[in-house]
Amino acid sequence: MTTSADMDLSQLPFWSLPQAHRMETFRRLRALDQPLFVPEQPLPFIKSGAGYYAIVRHADVVEASRTPEVFSSEPCSNSIPDMPRWLAVYFGSMINMDDPRHARLRRIVSRAFTPRVLAKMEEDLERAAAEIVDQAIKEGPGDFVTQVAARLPVRVICDMMGVPPALHDLVLRRTNVILGNADPEYTGIGPELTRFNVARGLARLIHAGYSLNRLAARLGDERRKRPTGDLVSLLVNGEERLSSQELGSFFILLVVAGSETTRNAIAHGLKLLTDHPDQRRLLTDNFEGLIGKACDEIVRHATPVIQFRRTVTREHVMNGMRYRPGDKVLLFYNSANRDETVFRDPDAFDITRDPNPHVGFGGPGPHHCLGAHLARREMTVMFRELFTRLPDIRAVGEPDHLLSNFINGIKHLRYAY
Repeated sequence: MTTSADMDLSQLPFWSLPQAHRMETFRRLRALDQPLFVPEQPLPFIKSGAGYYAIVRHADVVEASRTPEVFSSEPCSNSIPDMPRWLAVYFGSMINMDDPRHARLRRIVSRAFTPRVLAKMEEDLERAAAEIVDQAIKEGPGDFVTQVAARLPVRVICDMMGVPPALHDLVLRRTNVILGNADPEYTGIGPELTRFNVARGLARLIHAGYSLNRLAARLGDERRKRPTGDLVSLLVNGEERLSSQELGSFFILLVVAGSETTRNAIAHGLKLLTDHPDQRRLLTDNFEGLIGKACDEIVRHATPVIQFRRTVTREHVMNGMRYRPGDKVLLFYNSANRDETVFRDPDAFDITRDPNPHVGFGGPGPHHCLGAHLARREMTVMFRELFTRLPDIRAVGEPDHLLSNFINGIKHLRYAY
């Protein structure tokens, strides 16, 4: 078992280090003979385990993703400690389930992501992007995240669910708290994990979860009585339907996952295209031909979701490492997406990269992101609108990063045009 204080991925100070420093640490981890065992960070009010193995190689992340009968998403995949019941009631969505429960819920909610449904959304996406850029021009250059990147995905998800426009800002604020993890700006938890800070942060997290859960439940009650044809109507009516609890958890998953990947990919994308003017010229010279590859390269390079957890169900050998029942593993997608055995010049940002077998939307298997295609469409529509109407748009200075070991987020990014 290899341990090293210099590679303590459980400590918040590690996640406040510059990206290049963290990526160098993961490069060293990939070179180890076996996965690093990382002790868990003790947290007040939440029972912690002994620790977890850091799965950092692309091949191992892919194999674990394809073997859910061994690397289970239960009891939870979005929390390193087991999630207590008083949190799981809001955040215990289908990503924390294995088949057959997971398959049932995924089958129901996949109605929202069929090619036909997404094709019908294209005009709505274009209109939303145009209105967001209209407003950004009216406001003038400022914070790209709050003015542009964060607005589109929340609006799209809220429109899909039939959430009234007057509540969109509320949903965004609650989403920021849930995504905030340990960031003091959103939750007040970090970086000092005192009992007071953790209690305050958990209270805010519970309030955010309860608020979004109740909003979805009210919408579900209304649509059962008066279906309107929106997504909630599809999910709560018919032979297979979601219960009020399932609908609430799904709404939180949808708005959080939809916000996190797309808003951060758009923000990281502007920064990357600013820092790499050669890649920007390639894209603007042949936007329709390269935007698909550009979206995937942004997601690979930035990897908005850093990791998910799995729990081993039985003795299993992977890449020479023997895992035992009950072992926790963390699938580090950010490291897998820089694996030098898979990606040529992995630290380079190259929008012509082909092939690009990144795991930025999760690895293959039953938990691959249902909304991956929608995220790509949102990125495409927004970048097309920005580069058409604001051809000189650029990031200014360095981003203000989210303090998190789960989301590679950008909270604020100054921009000009």
